[in-house]
Amino acid sequence: MAQHAGYSRWVYNWGLSLWNQAYVDGYKPNGHKLREVFTNHTKPLYPWMKNLSSRVYQYAFINLGEAFKRFFQGLAKHPRFKKKGKHNSFTIDNCGKPIELNGWNHKLPFIGIVKSYEPIEATAQKITISRQASDWYLSCSYEFTSGTTPKITDVIGVDLSVKTLATLSDGKVFESVKPLQSMIAKLSRLQYLHRHKKVGSANWRAAQLKIAKLHRKVANIRKDALHKLTTYLAKNHSVVAQAKI
Repeated sequence: MAQHAGYSRWVYNWGLSLWNQAYVDGYKPNGHKLREVFTNHTKPLYPWMKNLSSRVYQYAFINLGEAFKRFFQGLAKHPRFKKKGKHNSFTIDNCGKPIELNGWNHKLPFIGIVKSYEPIEATAQKITISRQASDWYLSCSYEFTSGTTPKITDVIGVDLSVKTLATLSDGKVFESVKPLQSMIAKLSRLQYLHRHKKVGSANWRAAQLKIAKLHRKVANIRKDALHKLTTYLAKNHSVVAQAKI
């Protein structure tokens, strides 16, 4: 999986570099044209790419095209090069066939059998695999039918402030979560120990991994609070609007 993530990152950066140069030279590139150039001229020069799934580099060009599309629409900044250690992800599919996820053990196209920490029951057309700290995550989208839930009120106003996470127009308050403040001492200690390690050594990598896991824990606590807020709003209200309390 690390090889496929590196493959996706390499192709994305290659395409971004060529896109930037073509734009400077007065051309109008796109993901499809870059993929053709890569397939016919660049890929044959690197034999190691034959051992990896070709779907990975195709999705890398799709993602690059979508990134530029959002940039031209004013929805995002100019695409930037991906750095190893910060962007470890790739997307695969089953060449048009559905991917069945059933239980703890899953057979993924080209990757083989992987075991998840919790059971998954889903049928997906494509799967994105990403690495966070030392763990790998499967991200897939699938269709399902869900029933409606009884609503407390039809319309609710939400005020997002600094002191609280959200204050609703009916008076309910969701307090802010500040996990970083509670872990700042531990983070400072880990960073202090990390800077005294020899760069590239086993101890340096181990200390770096501990810092990454702590940052992931902080991010997960924040995501959990946001998910609880949005779930409460969606289940109990039909219309959500911005409000000033």
